Amino acid sequence: MWWQDLNKPEQFGFLRNQVQPLHIATPDGEVLYAWHVVPLAKYIANEEYLIKEQNISATRFSDSVGFGLLSRDPLSRLVINFHGNAGTVAQGWRTDAYRSLASGAPDKVHVLAVDYRGFGLSTGTPDEQGLITDGIATVQWAIDVAKIPPQRIVLVGQSLGTAVAAAVAEHFVRVSSIEFAGVVLIAAFSDMPTLLLTYSIKGLIPILSPLRPYPRLQRFFSGFLRDTWDTSSRITNLVRKSHRVNLHLIHSKDDFEISWKHSESLFYRAANATSMSGLSNKQIDAVKFHRDLHDGGLLESWNADGLKKIGKQIIRYGGHNRITTYPCVAKTVQDIFEL
Repeated sequence: MWWQDLNKPEQFGFLRNQVQPLHIATPDGEVLYAWHVVPLAKYIANEEYLIKEQNISATRFSDSVGFGLLSRDPLSRLVINFHGNAGTVAQGWRTDAYRSLASGAPDKVHVLAVDYRGFGLSTGTPDEQGLITDGIATVQWAIDVAKIPPQRIVLVGQSLGTAVAAAVAEHFVRVSSIEFAGVVLIAAFSDMPTLLLTYSIKGLIPILSPLRPYPRLQRFFSGFLRDTWDTSSRITNLVRKSHRVNLHLIHSKDDFEISWKHSESLFYRAANATSMSGLSNKQIDAVKFHRDLHDGGLLESWNADGLKKIGKQIIRYGGHNRITTYPCVAKTVQDIFEL
């Protein structure tokens, strides 16, 4: 994908002008490259206008037909997608994921996908705080420029993007008391030190897992990490500080890069955070909703007074990346939007 022009999304199977590139400025001077994907039914209803529209540069996105379809429709919903480590908005299964995300309501669900600083055509050098700043700037653009209220926005993250999405959601509720329609984390991890002790490249090459029997060596090597990505603590804070929260974790059992056990751990941390006095895993297990989906895996949820909803779906198949294209993700987004 590296040799393909991101400014020509038709190369990736999209209709003419169904995807429009745009630039998003960050408060520290970087310029992020992003895609806005028009949902198919909305495209069909406005096909003549979109086909006739001359190519509009990323700097003039607000003049495009697509921007108007997003910002002027009071029924539009927006999924802001934070992708995983490496590559661009068009890498691998990502373009298929955008099509799938909108499939539940193809006349309403728009997708905004962004490349972090140092990725693709975005400027800058990536680090934890920088990527969080990028995520905040992207959401701020959606609220301030596109005029999409938070209750019509779902944040979706995959792999590294789950850490970005969790940090962004926690930032907005902590700083501005802004709550989104929902947050969906696909193939999440608890934090970077824990991940490195369990992570394997393609499920074959372990990183630090041989050090698990040696806690002192674990702490020694973890001390060199500059970016810790403590999603577990951020999710706890997000749930505690929110009046309403709709958080869903989706993971595949055949994800050989990040174990599904990370999402299970995050589920318990989030459910525990709904109680001021705290809850043990045993107490959560006694009350949580559980449904066996047989070959489809399992679904569990925790509902605190109808205000704080925590969901976890562990599916049997989907790997680390392809899972983003699966119906369980699109259905979760549709359920959050109540479409």
